[in-house]
Amino acid sequence: MNVLTLTNAADAPFMTQQMAALERRGVRFETRCVAGDVSADSPSESRGLREYLSFFRTVRQEVDGGYDLIHAHYGLTAPMALAQRQVPVVLSLWGSDVHGPVAPISRTCAPFCDAVIVMSPEMQNALGRDCRVIPDGVDLELFTPGAQSLARDRVGWPDETYNVLFPYAPDRAVKNYPRAERIVDAVDGTLDRPVALQTVSGVDHADMRHYMNAADALLLTSHSEGSPNAVKEAMACNCPVVATDVGDVRERLADVSPSCVAASDETLIDGLAQVLESGTRSNGRDAAREVSLERTTDAILEVYGDVTGLERPAKRPVASP
Repeated sequence: MNVLTLTNAADAPFMTQQMAALERRGVRFETRCVAGDVSADSPSESRGLREYLSFFRTVRQEVDGGYDLIHAHYGLTAPMALAQRQVPVVLSLWGSDVHGPVAPISRTCAPFCDAVIVMSPEMQNALGRDCRVIPDGVDLELFTPGAQSLARDRVGWPDETYNVLFPYAPDRAVKNYPRAERIVDAVDGTLDRPVALQTVSGVDHADMRHYMNAADALLLTSHSEGSPNAVKEAMACNCPVVATDVGDVRERLADVSPSCVAASDETLIDGLAQVLESGTRSNGRDAAREVSLERTTDAILEVYGDVTGLERPAKRPVASP
C-alpha cells in the first residue's frame, strides 16, 4: 500500500513512530510537510497563508504518484488533502485542532474525508460526528521500567528530593505550566523531603524514558488534550501520574495505582502528596498494553483497508479551503 502523508509537524514522535510500525507491516509512505520552521509541539504556529497556499500546489503535484490514499495529519492539512478527487483521504486529528482555534477547519473538512481518526471519545464528541477512536500507540519496547536510582544518576536529579516531572516546555500555554508550579509549591514543605518540579523538553524522544524512570510522579495540568503520549509512556515505565481530567486520561488511568485524575487544584494537590508519600511505582504498564504500538498499528491498518476497499463515487465532494 502506498500512502502520501501530509503534515505540518514532520518530526512529531508519535506520528513518526506509528509510521515506522506501519512500514514494518508493508505500508510505503511519502511525507510532505508544510514549509516553515516550527516545533512538532506547536504545529499551527509560525505558518502563514503563503505557506499553506503553496502546500496546495505541492499536494496537487504529488497526487498522480500512484498513491492508494492520502493520510492528512492535523486539521490544517485537511483542505489540501481534499483539493483533489482521485485519492481517498484519511484525516487524523491531534487534539488542539478539535479544541482550539483550528477546530472550525477540522469540523468543516471532516465530513468530506473517507475516514477520520481521533485520539479519544472526548474528541469525537467535540467534533460531533462518527470517527475511528485510535489513541497514539506507546512503544513498550522503548518505554520500559528501570531502576530509579540509576535513572536519577543518568539525568542528574538528587535522591533526597521528590522529583515531579513536567514533560513540556513551560511556554506552551495549553500545557498550563503555572498550574503545575502552583500545585508543586503547595505540596512542597508538607512532606518529609523537598518537592521539586523538573521541567524537561527538547530532549531526544528515546531519552524521555530515563526521566520517567527517575521521576517520583509525572504531573499533567493541561487545559485540553487528545490522548497525551506522556501519560501513556509514563504508565509503560510504571511512573505514577497525577493529571487533570482531559482527553482520555481518566480512561487510561482507571485501573492504575497510585495515580490521580482531578479537576480542582485542591484534589490535585492532595493526590500528588499521596502519590509521593506512597513511595511506590505504579502498575501502569499493565494498562498501557491496551494502547501498545502493535494494537494501534492493527487499528490503523484496518482503517486503511476499509478506505481503499470502498467503492467510491466517480466524483468526490471537495471542501472549500
